[in-house]
Amino acid sequence: MAGRRALHFVFKVGDRNTTAKFYRDILGMKVLRHEEFEEGCKASCNGPYDGRWSKTMVGYGTEDNHFVVELTYNYGLSTYKLGNDFLGLTIKSKTAIENAKKHNWPITEEETGRYMTQAPGGYKFYLLNEDQPSTDPVQKVTLASSDLQKSVDYWSTLCGMKLYNNDGKMATLGYGDSQCKLELQDVAAKVDHATAFGRIAFSCPRTQLPEIEGKMKSEGQTILTPLVSLDTPGKATVEVVILADPDGHEICFVGDEAFRELSQVDPKSDQLLTDAMAADKSDEWFAKHNKQKASA
Repeated sequence: MAGRRALHFVFKVGDRNTTAKFYRDILGMKVLRHEEFEEGCKASCNGPYDGRWSKTMVGYGTEDNHFVVELTYNYGLSTYKLGNDFLGLTIKSKTAIENAKKHNWPITEEETGRYMTQAPGGYKFYLLNEDQPSTDPVQKVTLASSDLQKSVDYWSTLCGMKLYNNDGKMATLGYGDSQCKLELQDVAAKVDHATAFGRIAFSCPRTQLPEIEGKMKSEGQTILTPLVSLDTPGKATVEVVILADPDGHEICFVGDEAFRELSQVDPKSDQLLTDAMAADKSDEWFAKHNKQKASA
């Protein structure tokens, strides 16, 4: 579909310090933006939580032409339960493999040239032992499907993605040959999102947002959040529609024009994250009072 881009995948994180080490020191990503919020997001960007939270965008380059990761941290929550919904994010980078070995980060070669490691929280990452390309090293996001053909029909027909291949067990789709792909894997079981469920985001021309919402409504599909404006203090206001596919995977479509303005790299973001982690004394408070943080 013309003008649409794969943007990012959202992970909920409970241990922000160790998570930052993984993305900075192991994967070699850069902090692109960091924002703190005093209350929950109108589109549930941080999950179904109303309290204070932060959002950190990390990646290998600008959000204009790289698929990145959004890390949402809810103050006071330490862990989230994993389901079988997110199956992995694949990155082409032998440097990341070398970093994992150098820092003694657990990593396993599952097949020749393909390694598996995990981010804090248990999220799987697959690292390909190849030179990191000058373009986007992030190759694909793999999600579970309980009915592959039904999923393919949804993503290709209703979301307008190009189908690259479908062998009956796995299907690959995308909005452009050079973009990060969406891979759907048939798990022959119900997809369980538990509490760690993520969200995949795409941009489109702002004028397409009402069309997307209208098409999903007319087809009887799930709309989690109808077209709404989201404010970020001191930055651009964006409009989004939040959907769910037949297996309940959350999908965000955001107006591209305002998002490009919002997603400009903040040169202070790395320090902002570092300062926020230093100022977060919640672990010390819970330890002092012999209590444990809540688990979602």
